Amino acid sequence: MRLERRIAWDLLDAQEGTGPVPLLDGDEPARLLGRSKRIAMVGASPDPGRPSHGVMRQLLDAGYDVVPINPTVDQVLGKPAYATLEDAYASTGPFDMVDVFRRPEHTPDIARSAVAIGAKSLWLQLGVVNWEAAQIAHDAGLAVVMDRCTAIEHRRLRFLG
Repeated sequence: MRLERRIAWDLLDAQEGTGPVPLLDGDEPARLLGRSKRIAMVGASPDPGRPSHGVMRQLLDAGYDVVPINPTVDQVLGKPAYATLEDAYASTGPFDMVDVFRRPEHTPDIARSAVAIGAKSLWLQLGVVNWEAAQIAHDAGLAVVMDRCTAIEHRRLRFLG
């Protein structure tokens, strides 16, 4: 029960903007997405039933260059998948955003990798909140988004003009 309670408090802190690290909020996440062109999607899945699959498809259809990061598959939606962010960076070049579909306990290492490859932002998807990961990214100068969906924010871009 203790872990579940902590997860709930972390999620509330992210939603209320009361955590230890400043997060992009309001229209800022949508605007960040609008400025981003290359996205590394950590946890991208070839399974159409997984949220990352649908989000990746929507972003690809919208013209984003999305590179899947998943050590267990060769490709996702026809795009070659890479085992790590570092492998993807070495093969394809820099990323504007690292979009994360992994459990919160995996995100500090992902944040360290995002910093190491020079990404501009770290985006943790809906329900993914980890303040250690946010601190790592923020301290290195990355913009940080938590508990928000890139697909939803992409739809919001139409209304921001």
